[in-house]
Amino acid sequence: MSSNTYSLSGRKKTVSDKKLTWTERIYLVAIFKGMMVTLKHMFKKKVTIAYPEQTRPFSPVYRGRHMLMRDDEGRERCTACGLCALSCPAEAITMKAAERKADEKHLYREEKYAEIYEINMLRCIFCGLCEEACPKQAIYLTTSKQIAKADVTRENFIFGKDKLVMPLEMAIHNTKQQNQA
Repeated sequence: MSSNTYSLSGRKKTVSDKKLTWTERIYLVAIFKGMMVTLKHMFKKKVTIAYPEQTRPFSPVYRGRHMLMRDDEGRERCTACGLCALSCPAEAITMKAAERKADEKHLYREEKYAEIYEINMLRCIFCGLCEEACPKQAIYLTTSKQIAKADVTRENFIFGKDKLVMPLEMAIHNTKQQNQA
């Protein structure tokens, strides 16, 4: 096959060099068609919402903000293995591992823990690969309908452990619900 007709995508079009007619050259028909599209959309219902006062409906499968989970005793699950950072295609996760001290057994589940765990939310594409890669089920994309607020500095979009770790009250509440079920 010649290179003119072979296409891997199958979408290749042959360009012709035919002469335009007089009506095609003055573009009035094309301009009229474009104006009709514009007029048609002017009278449709607007889809824009006033965000802080109104919120859009979320999909039932919405996966939003990241959360570092705790176990049923309230200890952090993350062992700083780094699999979530390696699986992240946007390279949005950074962490630094540290060794647990003897008096920190009530804080961390394993001997290693994430001393620093940060997610750059400006880079994150919410793909969920970090959640799938974690062997300890430590990171979770919540289904809560929280949206990151707009800000003017990049530093406020780098979420550290202070914003990511599940509140202790929530971990205790989840444990009670599981015990009742």
